[in-house]
Amino acid sequence: MGEKKRKENIDNNFIFGRKNYKFMLIGLGVIALGFILMSGGGSDDPNVFNPEIFSWRRIRLAPTLVLIGFGIQVYAILLNPNKDETPKS
Repeated sequence: MGEKKRKENIDNNFIFGRKNYKFMLIGLGVIALGFILMSGGGSDDPNVFNPEIFSWRRIRLAPTLVLIGFGIQVYAILLNPNKDETPKS
């Protein structure tokens, strides 16, 4: 009897709502894409310089995507999932 009462009293509330987790996954994907775009450009031979390391994709695009991804993560954390779309009168 006591165990049944305890199971009834347990409320499975998550900290974030479904919308928050969606934005977190989107932000994580954008961050991962940024790091993937940033990788590569090295040379197999240490005596040969590869100017591809300074490409626009690695210098501008990839870090911008990472910062946008972090911004999406902050938005996902601060988003209130319980906020109603229409005000109640």
